[in-house]
Amino acid sequence: MLASESKKLNVLFILHLPPPVHGASIANTYIKESKIINTDHNTDYISLATNTVLAQTGKGSITKAFKFLSILGKVIKSISKKNYDLCYLSLTANGPAFYKDLIVVAILKLANKNIIYHFHNKGVALAKQNAINNFLYRFAFSGTRSILLSKYLYSDVKKFVKETEVYYCPYGIPAVAAEAQENFNGKSTTNAISLLYLSNMMIEKGVFVLLQACVILKKSNVPFICNFVGGWTDITPADFDKFVKENDLINHVFAHGPKYAAEKLNFFKKADVFIFPTYYHYETFGLVNLEAMQHSLPIISTDEGGIPDVILDGSTGFLIPKKNHEALAEKILYFIKNRPAAIRMGLRGKQRFDEFFTIDKFEKNISQIISLVGKTNHI
Repeated sequence: MLASESKKLNVLFILHLPPPVHGASIANTYIKESKIINTDHNTDYISLATNTVLAQTGKGSITKAFKFLSILGKVIKSISKKNYDLCYLSLTANGPAFYKDLIVVAILKLANKNIIYHFHNKGVALAKQNAINNFLYRFAFSGTRSILLSKYLYSDVKKFVKETEVYYCPYGIPAVAAEAQENFNGKSTTNAISLLYLSNMMIEKGVFVLLQACVILKKSNVPFICNFVGGWTDITPADFDKFVKENDLINHVFAHGPKYAAEKLNFFKKADVFIFPTYYHYETFGLVNLEAMQHSLPIISTDEGGIPDVILDGSTGFLIPKKNHEALAEKILYFIKNRPAAIRMGLRGKQRFDEFFTIDKFEKNISQIISLVGKTNHI
């Protein structure tokens, strides 16, 4: 083996870490804590996060400005002290955060650094089509490589990135404790099917789509309960409670706020079907879908972002049209009337999870991509 092939690469990770807690920050935490990545390479980490709660996203403040200046200082100090073979940046695809991240990009490019982006969101194609944005995106992508979560997301960057400059790496998540893997499918002590929504309480994540489907279920006189688990964002507890009361869903629908660790696992254990009717414009993958698959739950979701790479329609769950509560209610009713089919779909989802979406597979893929790109200019 050549010395250059065996030499560990120096890699600087500039990424969003909690708080706040969301899919990207969770995935980045897996990277930061990865034994595989940190053993294969010499790694340093800088957090890009300037928010402490999701409600601060997109809002400016003096505190956030000072935090960002501190981040820039850390980046400059790090690349001045060490010769990095690769700089990994979780670049925001669109909006004010993109322009903020672009300052980091400019610093790295001025220092002639080898850069790879990891996109945990999407929105390049949604950016305003004007000469300034075109110039900025071309500047950002020139001479770089990108990691996308799914082939379905390439269209978002196609205008500025050749597919030969893209690597695909789906998420993976850690295994739950053995005692938490036992599933609730078909084990309810009542006839009521247990539905679970677990994500941020956001309009575009499909909260009201599911609530409207619950209205149809109630009118159909089928026994069900629907648990909503997640932090409040653009939906308030008052908004939620008002809908529940006005539609007489008090005995069927419950909001629990954010839950973590054992409390969160308990909701997965007690669920029969996982529901994620997202149409969020930045949705890329739906990390929560993997958690549901790991617990052998059939899933009803949409074809937003890379979700079709996760859920096989008609095999491990159903993909419904976005914003369509009638279609959602129809699929829930199918599971209510066909409990054995729900169990079979959930088990197939678990098999698919084990084959493609474990944390080891994710970490190994990221590490291999880093090795390929990091050695490009150093062989």
